[in-house]
Amino acid sequence: MSTGPGLGWPDHANESPDNRMTGPGWPEEGGAPKGTTPGNTASVSGKPGKTAPQAGAKPPSGHAMWGSTTSGTAESVGYVPTGGGSVQQPQGPSQGESEVVREALKDAKVSRETTTKAMSGRREKEWPRPPECRIITIANQKGGVGKTTTSVNLAASLAMHGARVLVVDLDPQGNASTALGVEHRADVPSIYNVLIEDMPLADIVVPAPDIPGLFCAPANLNLAGAEIELVSKVARESRLRRALDSYDTGQFDYVLIDCPPSLGLLTVNALVGGNELLIPIQCEYYALEGLGQLIRTVDLVKAHLNPVLKVSTILLTMYDARTRLAAQVAEDVRNHFGDIVLNTVIPRSVRVSEAPSYGQSVITYDPGSSGALAYSEAASEMAHRGAAK
Repeated sequence: MSTGPGLGWPDHANESPDNRMTGPGWPEEGGAPKGTTPGNTASVSGKPGKTAPQAGAKPPSGHAMWGSTTSGTAESVGYVPTGGGSVQQPQGPSQGESEVVREALKDAKVSRETTTKAMSGRREKEWPRPPECRIITIANQKGGVGKTTTSVNLAASLAMHGARVLVVDLDPQGNASTALGVEHRADVPSIYNVLIEDMPLADIVVPAPDIPGLFCAPANLNLAGAEIELVSKVARESRLRRALDSYDTGQFDYVLIDCPPSLGLLTVNALVGGNELLIPIQCEYYALEGLGQLIRTVDLVKAHLNPVLKVSTILLTMYDARTRLAAQVAEDVRNHFGDIVLNTVIPRSVRVSEAPSYGQSVITYDPGSSGALAYSEAASEMAHRGAAK
């Protein structure tokens, strides 16, 4: 009676050991298929196949979301940063410029040179810096167009080329804080405390662990209730502007404000707080449909709350060169908005999506990927345009 391994597998009971088929996918009495060793894939023709990680990828044990696990399950619920360096804790109250910012900026210029060369080897010189701090709001009420991705990667690129950058995370999801490797649990002081409780902005700003010269004002889930709580506050539309005015923004070259996907009070605060507006536009039809509403909102803010606000930059994101639609949307946007549209377009890239799960921007996660190169070119274009004004 034959004793084959089971349904769907060949029965070897009547074969001699020398005639049995082995190799990739074939069962063997010894356990692993022939030609394999621990840590290698099954081989063909007796040559072991190695499973080399892709360029820029981190080992699974360093994954920011799950931490170092051996069972394949999360050690705890929630975000557990492990691969982006030690998490910086917010400092205590201070006058004027935050102590943590002042100390970090002392060593930023020296360490930035070493960090940048080690990660990419592509930096030759610093980009021109603006004559004064540029406060740029990155907004689009449509979700999924790349607001947070754009905020984080532009900030990382600018910081790696000599600029001092602050990212203000105004999205309750806190994705920008995650991508920068900054802790944003519910009990961590955040931009919510600034808007609702009048906490000084200097008390919540912390440095991003991977890139010298890059700082973050984190957001957490408490911010989700701020839309309702702001309704009863005095000067509810300009509370972020007041916080920025009382903070020493002169120590930075750029302040990038990441907005939620809506046109609520948080986004209005960002529009009032910024001097410039950067609009990321996904190269699809739906992204164009809501653009008119955003422009009308900007006009209302300019007329009543912030007369200096202007749409200074439009960035085309998620560009798929294989489709005619993407090219048509890009052409329509350029024809309508003219020179404020950056020449650089951001392609679809898996690396851009992977990077936040390791608590990094794509600029540090995989500097040679198409997404990292595109965001670096876009940041360079922004820096040189700003210096020319």
